[in-house]
Amino acid sequence: MSEAMMRLVKQHQECDDQLNRVEAALQKADLASAGRNFRLFNEQLEDHFRLEEERLFPAFEQATGMTEGPTVVMRAEHQEIRALRDQLVAEIEVGELESALASIDTMNVLIQQHNVKEENILYPMCGGSIAHLNKVLGFGGCGGVCSCAV
Repeated sequence: MSEAMMRLVKQHQECDDQLNRVEAALQKADLASAGRNFRLFNEQLEDHFRLEEERLFPAFEQATGMTEGPTVVMRAEHQEIRALRDQLVAEIEVGELESALASIDTMNVLIQQHNVKEENILYPMCGGSIAHLNKVLGFGGCGGVCSCAV
C-alpha cells in the first residue's frame, strides 16, 4: 500500500478512536466530555471527507473516466454519515444519552462498512490510477517516484 493510502487509512483509524472517546464519555453520562470529543471527531471526519471529495475522488474520476462508479457511492455514504452525525450532535446537545448511544452504534457500523469499501476497493483503484497521489492529496511529494519527494 502506498504512503498516501496508508495516511488515508490512518485518518480512518483516528476518526474511529475519537468516536470511541465520545461513546466512552456518553457511557459515563459525561455530556461535556462527549461534546468536546464529538467536536474533535467532527473536525477529523470533515477534514477527511473534504480531502476525498475535493481531491481524491475528482482525481480518480479524471484518471479513469469513471464518473458514475465507486465515487458516487462513497459520496452518498458520506451524506448518510453526515446526516447521522447531525442527529447525534442534537442528541448530545439535549442530553438524550440512550438515543445518542444507539446513534453511535449505528454510526460505527456505517463507518466501518464504508471504510472497508474504501480501503479494499477504492483506495487500491486510486493507487493504481492516479499519478503522484501524495501530491494530489496535498501530502507533499509524489510518493518517491521522482526527486520532489527528497
